Amino acid sequence: MDSEIGKPVLKEGNLNFPGASVTIRRAELGDVEPITEIYNEAILTTTATFDTEPKDVAERTEWLKSHGERYPVLLALLGDRIVGWSALSRWSDRPAYDHTAKTSFYVKSEFRGLGIGRKLKQATIEEARRLGFHTLVARVAEGSEESLHLNMSMGFVHIGTLKEVGRKFDRLIGVHILQKMLDRPEHDK
Repeated sequence: MDSEIGKPVLKEGNLNFPGASVTIRRAELGDVEPITEIYNEAILTTTATFDTEPKDVAERTEWLKSHGERYPVLLALLGDRIVGWSALSRWSDRPAYDHTAKTSFYVKSEFRGLGIGRKLKQATIEEARRLGFHTLVARVAEGSEESLHLNMSMGFVHIGTLKEVGRKFDRLIGVHILQKMLDRPEHDK
């Protein structure tokens, strides 16, 4: 099955790289440096995150440790190079929200537009189903049309827009809220 974690999800020859294939796998502590590099690039150049200051490796190590089995961080590898990552994160620390997770994904700039984000998002959705989540939420900054399109093409529904809730790059930015309903957890059926 092409979409299983740890298995190639793109066939050789894709991505305009001869012999290239993308593999998705769970992140390990030894992966923190490239995860940090990719995230810091997004902080400094995009509105994909509303963090405004770069993170250091120690900070991201604690972040990765906090995710655990229930909220995995997945990596996209092109050969042995980490080119993107995605995560399931707690929507809220209140127990009633335990079957809801927030999704996020980041791809290194030179690898954007090649289908890697889509592979990460699909693997994240599959992991969420496997882990028994009921619903996923995505937040997308206004103006991030590619991310909005990707989420909607994968079954996320636009719920609403929070107007001017963030300030980055000297401008106020709204945030679209999207939601995808998954299968109900076994104990709720």
